[in-house]
Amino acid sequence: MDHLQLFGKIVAKRSFLCVGLDTEVEKIPSFLMKYKDPVYEFNKRIIDATHQYAVAYKPNIAFYECYGIKGWISLESTLKYIRKKYPGIFVIADAKRSDIGNTSKMYARTFLENMAFDAVTVAPYMGEDSVTPFLSYKNKWVILLALTSNKGADDFQYHNEDGIKLFERVLSVSKKWGSVDNLMYVVGATRADMLKEIRKIVPDHFLLVPGIGAQGGNLEEVARYGMNSKCGLLVNSSREIIFADDSRKFDKIAGEKAGEIQQEMEQYLAERSLI
Repeated sequence: MDHLQLFGKIVAKRSFLCVGLDTEVEKIPSFLMKYKDPVYEFNKRIIDATHQYAVAYKPNIAFYECYGIKGWISLESTLKYIRKKYPGIFVIADAKRSDIGNTSKMYARTFLENMAFDAVTVAPYMGEDSVTPFLSYKNKWVILLALTSNKGADDFQYHNEDGIKLFERVLSVSKKWGSVDNLMYVVGATRADMLKEIRKIVPDHFLLVPGIGAQGGNLEEVARYGMNSKCGLLVNSSREIIFADDSRKFDKIAGEKAGEIQQEMEQYLAERSLI
């Protein structure tokens, strides 16, 4: 899937919503615990309730591997369910992997070949040779961490040397490694004011933007500063949608929350004549 195909999905659904499947057993409705795989059952119902509004899903791998083999089975079952029932939806492995070349090659094989995700998040700290194994897969995407929304981002990402911040150097150097069809960047929604500067460096790349809703990011600001001529945004919402309710109608409420976000996104797409 190249960037034009991804934009086509955004236009078709009038949405650039990515739903984060950061599923915690402790937070899912108690009645689901009677199922053999409660995490998978929860995910399945969330997906059924939100698929009409979402162009992407993003399981955070930590929320699965913490449960060992059971967690990996839940993750694989979730991915297979999306592929079978809703083919064409973009699915991201939020794994934030990176290592020396040989190890990165194995990480890439895990998520882009064996599990067949469309994309994987990757940390850039070790440089080009740690990222290129992920970029070797045709029709797959690397989503490189650029500017994150956590408090600790200030420790390194804004370090300024010769007038260039570290995250700006990450963008300007790494954009040469791939293209707009296989490389996008993570930019936290709580740093929305920086999107204007980021767009000067990577005007045409897609950006994965987590942090709206529970983390305090503002969707209107993200759209204002980050949208380009092909939308160029996948905006993620996790807790605000999947944990909006813990009753037997949790999936219905999740669908309503996703629908509200989609309606706002449709407005911003229309204002820029993209739909």
